[in-house]
Amino acid sequence: MPRSAIAALLLLVPALPAGAAEIRVAPGPGALAAAVAAAAPGDMLLLEPGRHDGPVTIDRPLVLDGGGAAVVDGGGKGTVITITGADAVIRGLEVRGSGTRHEEIDSGIKLAKGASGALIENNLLVGNLHGVDVHGATDTVVRGNTVIGRQDQHMNSRGNAFYIWNAPGTVIEGNNVRYGRDGIFSNASRDGTYRNNLFRDLRFAVHYMYTHNSIVSGNVSVGNTLGYALMYSNRIEVQDNLSLRDRRHGLMLNYANNADVQGNLVRGGAEKCTFIYNAHRNLIVNNRFEGCDIGIHFTAGSERNVLTGNAFIGNRTQVKYVGTRDIEWSFEGRGNFWSDHPVFDLNSDGIADSRFRPNDLMDHILWSQPAAALLMGAPAVQLIRWSQSSFPATLPGGVVDSFPLTAPATIEVPAEIAAFEAAAPLPSAAGMQDDADYTSPLADH
Repeated sequence: MPRSAIAALLLLVPALPAGAAEIRVAPGPGALAAAVAAAAPGDMLLLEPGRHDGPVTIDRPLVLDGGGAAVVDGGGKGTVITITGADAVIRGLEVRGSGTRHEEIDSGIKLAKGASGALIENNLLVGNLHGVDVHGATDTVVRGNTVIGRQDQHMNSRGNAFYIWNAPGTVIEGNNVRYGRDGIFSNASRDGTYRNNLFRDLRFAVHYMYTHNSIVSGNVSVGNTLGYALMYSNRIEVQDNLSLRDRRHGLMLNYANNADVQGNLVRGGAEKCTFIYNAHRNLIVNNRFEGCDIGIHFTAGSERNVLTGNAFIGNRTQVKYVGTRDIEWSFEGRGNFWSDHPVFDLNSDGIADSRFRPNDLMDHILWSQPAAALLMGAPAVQLIRWSQSSFPATLPGGVVDSFPLTAPATIEVPAEIAAFEAAAPLPSAAGMQDDADYTSPLADH
């Protein structure tokens, strides 16, 4: 092999610190804990195939590498691997058998305060209460892992795949999550990046509480109770995510301010594609909301939001806006696409020649008096709707799009993700399944 090729290969192999050693660890009672206790900072512990006993604590810079064939089993007690020192690396392991105590946040892997700069990659975490708990650690990277949560309890009683608390700079990327409670539960943190993860069969795919200056991008939520629940968080980027056949909401902004919400797709029969509750100064641009009972529910005094370039396609009710004054949904002469707006565009500029109001007086009556739905076919109701269309001054306050678009935003779904979507039950057929104890996301975290 030419010397240049050998040099290139060497660049791909992580170098051990000067004086560090590679130590092979054979399976056996207490062998892993003994090897960790004897290792010097910077050593690499190569775990041989088989079952290794946990729990174990790493308090110095070490690498634990299982080569994809070693199992660390906690035996059902506590956290399987706890990291308390900086710059630890955990890769290529199957981690299983944590305890079940929520008050202790029993997990497959826990990163405590002081465990800065850790790398958790290419592991299989299966059957633990929580998968990875980043609890006070900074600048953690968790990537390429598969997390299979528990299914032996009601969903609200299970743990999260990734539990982030007061952990600035955390990166969660490229992980595959199925079962458990929430995919990512991030609380009282900041400066996080959560991208390109796949979440299935969960309560929430991403659940934010007080997580500021952070990014949620490129994630896929399929068949969950709720896709992206972003609450009490400021200055967040929510871009290019997919919510497919999620049951309650695809995307929820609750007390979320100054967010940039762009390029997201929600489709497949959710109760609400999007729910915006007391959220202010957000950019909601170039998203596609398709096939839900309600395209977007907008309420509780949400102010100074910009909505433009979005597509509302085939939702039973395109918009539910609770308010008495007009609110404009366009920006700088560009509005949104509405599948139920019969458009004309005589000058072919992509902007419809007539403004659009998605709601009328009867919608407001139905929201406040659901029993009025029995009268929807009555001639008097049709007369009211004809009168409002002929005399716009009689319309109540509501959403107005003065510059509707004639073509919708398009967002592609990769073939492998479309296959997951097709296999997920439709929300109407799924019901709440094992979520009988699920309550409103605004009341239960």
